Amino acid sequence: MTKAPTDTNSIAQGTQDGGIFALPTSHESAQIILTAVPWEVTTSYGGGTSLGPKAIFNASPQVDLFDIEFGEPYVVGYHLDDEDPFFMKTNSELKILAQSVIQNWNETGSLSAESKKTLEKVNIGCAEMVSRVYQKTLSVLAENKIPGLIGGDHSTPLGAIKALSEKYDGRFGVLHIDAHADLRLAYQGFTHSHASIMRNVCLLKTAPKKLVQVGIRDFCKEEYDFIKQNEGRISTYFDNDNKTALFKNAGWDTVCHRIVDELPENVYVSFDIDGLSPEFCPNTGTPVPGGLSFEQATYLLSVLGRSGKKIVGFDLNEVAPGENGEWDGNVGARMLFKLCGWAAVTNGFGK
Repeated sequence: MTKAPTDTNSIAQGTQDGGIFALPTSHESAQIILTAVPWEVTTSYGGGTSLGPKAIFNASPQVDLFDIEFGEPYVVGYHLDDEDPFFMKTNSELKILAQSVIQNWNETGSLSAESKKTLEKVNIGCAEMVSRVYQKTLSVLAENKIPGLIGGDHSTPLGAIKALSEKYDGRFGVLHIDAHADLRLAYQGFTHSHASIMRNVCLLKTAPKKLVQVGIRDFCKEEYDFIKQNEGRISTYFDNDNKTALFKNAGWDTVCHRIVDELPENVYVSFDIDGLSPEFCPNTGTPVPGGLSFEQATYLLSVLGRSGKKIVGFDLNEVAPGENGEWDGNVGARMLFKLCGWAAVTNGFGK
């Protein structure tokens, strides 16, 4: 199998030799349109997730196109659009500024006047990222295509979820797979922190009617209290509870059906790769022991895909390549293929 070039400066250059999964599909003929957002401005621990889209793209030709679960829905067309150069350029500029703000917080517990000005600049730039993703997703939806996003850190899909919230007037749910609850309010002062994505989703004018979280095992008291205050609207399947159920022989199939039953007819899947056990994402920015195996995650997607519900969009975030080998990109590409496949199937394509 031919591998995608690895010495390109951007995905846009790499696609000249073949698209995602080495498919030659054009934007016009594809039903699933992928947008790369190489962005990690507010990351507060490990870095490298802005290189995730390229790592996934480079590894994607290694994925065989036939899948035993859903056949060959790729024939409807998966296309990764060229990157908006704003993302990588602005990410490089703002990340340096954001790190100075984080350092000031860590050293003094507050922000100097200069850091407050820097924080404002970072927040403006992050808001522009959200706006660009929003406008891009609106254009994809206007073409009656299915939007998918490849981050980047987990702040990147807010604009996409906002666009879908307006299209469906909030009549859809979010399946959030992650190690973290991501419900902090403006973490470290950053309005669009990667640790605040689901809090920001809940604050949308026409917010999704339901948020179902899976794999959560690292969260603060503020987030736990917010979950409890929003029972009914937010259902969190903590990793500890899931594992306890498995240890008591409940069965993963039973757990997955409980999760999917909580979701409405239309579903957006937001997948942070650190929802998986760190063996599958060793270089992700904020790895946490525990989590889902690859097969547990794909089985959950399978239960969703066979439930009669429709995946209206999705994202895959926080994949970060290592210095040696492309394991993280390989795992990310295979999870992306599953997300694309089930999105296609639940929209009437494939099996």
